[in-house]
Amino acid sequence: MECSGGQSKAVPLLDKPAGASAAQTLGNIIVSVVGTGVLGLPFALRIAGWLAGSLGVIIAGLGTYYCMLLLVECREKLASVEDSANRKTYGDLGYGCMGRTGRYITESVILVAQCGGSVAYLVFVGQNVSSILNGYGFSVASCIFLLVPIEIGLSWIGSLSALAPFSVFASVCNLLAMLFVVKEDIQQAFEGEFSFSDRTAVTSSIGGLPFAGGVAVFCFEGFGMTLALEGSMRDKTSFPRLLGQALTGITLVYVLFGFAGYMAYGDQTRDSVTLNLPRNWSAIVIQIGLCLGLIFTFPIMLHPINEIIEGKLKKVKWFQKAHDNNDEYSTTRIGKFAIYMTRAMVVIQLAVLASCVPGFAVFASLVGSTVCALISFVLPATFHLALLGSSLKLWQRTLDFSILLCGMLFAAYGTYNAIVGV
Repeated sequence: MECSGGQSKAVPLLDKPAGASAAQTLGNIIVSVVGTGVLGLPFALRIAGWLAGSLGVIIAGLGTYYCMLLLVECREKLASVEDSANRKTYGDLGYGCMGRTGRYITESVILVAQCGGSVAYLVFVGQNVSSILNGYGFSVASCIFLLVPIEIGLSWIGSLSALAPFSVFASVCNLLAMLFVVKEDIQQAFEGEFSFSDRTAVTSSIGGLPFAGGVAVFCFEGFGMTLALEGSMRDKTSFPRLLGQALTGITLVYVLFGFAGYMAYGDQTRDSVTLNLPRNWSAIVIQIGLCLGLIFTFPIMLHPINEIIEGKLKKVKWFQKAHDNNDEYSTTRIGKFAIYMTRAMVVIQLAVLASCVPGFAVFASLVGSTVCALISFVLPATFHLALLGSSLKLWQRTLDFSILLCGMLFAAYGTYNAIVGV
């Protein structure tokens, strides 16, 4: 997402009983934030220009850091006036700030973001599988639908903890792909296959800037994990400093990777830079590893979606009547069948949507410009103003209002720009 923006990711270290150490929290932040969206950054810099695109990534990183701290400050404010035990999630915070309306808006945006992140996963895997099977007549759409039976089966697994290692595996494959692209860039530089003057610094098309901004926002996934990350830490007072260090490092890596990828492939840079990798065994192994990691972490992306749908399902009268049946075996079977069918339908509908997406980076920009911008910038600034507006200094209120306004304008124009093309 993953954001994605509010995208749900496996964070295997959050359950330490004594609280996570600084090193463990750092690992959790990296696993939560860094996702597959980074592989679309070189294309974003191709569209916006290497200088404009790099500045966009830096601004997105700074904005993400500031708004993450706003969420923590909002929860601390609520904790000072009520029981903080009931304010563990982003939705809980929305309820504390704006009542039921706040919870509904927050959870609705997160739900859409999860769907967007899930579709992006399917598009990425479909594109790369199609690339690997190049010459065998498999289109991206056909590769996506080939995944449907596998993802339906994985969505029926009861425990997500069994899939958590694959999230780490996917992150490792992301890192290997980034290193491979950097190696290609250095190799081409020494071989003299590109000229720096041929690379655009700032695009002449105004539409390229918000497009790259959308991809950049999409790259800072895991925003919805902010409260869980801070809450899991043993020494919570050091969280802002640690978060700042982590996001500084991640932003620097993003800029360098996007720059290196664009320098390596220039105008030939594709929307997922893995599609530019040479056709040799090492590149194919990296692509296969990325695809396997995402295939097995896809159910983790679906988990919040399924939770919301199944929560609504349990309120349906026929489902409740089934639980009133005296035959427990029949009741269990009917209930499980209904849950399995809803999960299968979710996978099928997301696959249909993914088959209609023109490209990974275009869709990542759309998701980043809309729901990720709302989750990462608009909602935190709104909550902060609602809770602490009267006690804030003028510059703080001005900054919050500026983030709120810019986030809304960015979401509106970014949506239009991603749909009509750049």
